[in-house]
Amino acid sequence: MIPGFPVYLFDVDGTLLDSAPDICGALHEALRTAQADGVPDALLRRYIGRHLSDLFRDLFPLWPAERIEAIIQDYRTAYRARGHAGTKLFPGVAEALSRLSGRKATATTKSTASTVQVLEQFGLLGYFDHVQGTDGFPSKPAPEVIYRALDALKARPEECLFVGDSAADMEAGRRAGVSVCAVLYGYGDPQELARWAPDYWISDLRQLADFAAEPAALSTPARTSLDSI
Repeated sequence: MIPGFPVYLFDVDGTLLDSAPDICGALHEALRTAQADGVPDALLRRYIGRHLSDLFRDLFPLWPAERIEAIIQDYRTAYRARGHAGTKLFPGVAEALSRLSGRKATATTKSTASTVQVLEQFGLLGYFDHVQGTDGFPSKPAPEVIYRALDALKARPEECLFVGDSAADMEAGRRAGVSVCAVLYGYGDPQELARWAPDYWISDLRQLADFAAEPAALSTPARTSLDSI
């Protein structure tokens, strides 16, 4: 059982939105411009939720910083031009957010401005008390975006459950001292997620609302195992 929490933080890509078609499509456009296409989608999806520089530095370790920055800008141009045409909500996301008690914020690698835009486009913005993106500070797995969201909500780490789909999300949550919930429908490898011993696992976001009790108890949660999902 997953108790209720006073505060919920959510990753966006791979947790709320199935945005891989647009992200991977824009990455392929940028890679073609750089004459470096041919990277499989399965690899690209593993980097969703991390900073773009992580992907390109791993793919092209000998490229200078200027070329990495150029391909990042090419990606951003291509991504904006797609207008999220291939993106959709994961099943049950809007229902879960509407039913879930407690204050809610995002904690995403997207910029705050782009997060506001995409949440509004998909009808989710009104469910959030605060929108927090990554604006000029280290991206996940660093914990800064979680700290910023908690500060904005004037919340303590022990009050919070962070929900995400990637190992970077789990590491960031652990480093921030919040409870973490791994989703199994996103883009993360379950074995990599399991390395961070998530407190909870879910296969549908509605499980948070189905299982949640009134947000009161702030004791250390009992951990649910991957095998129980």
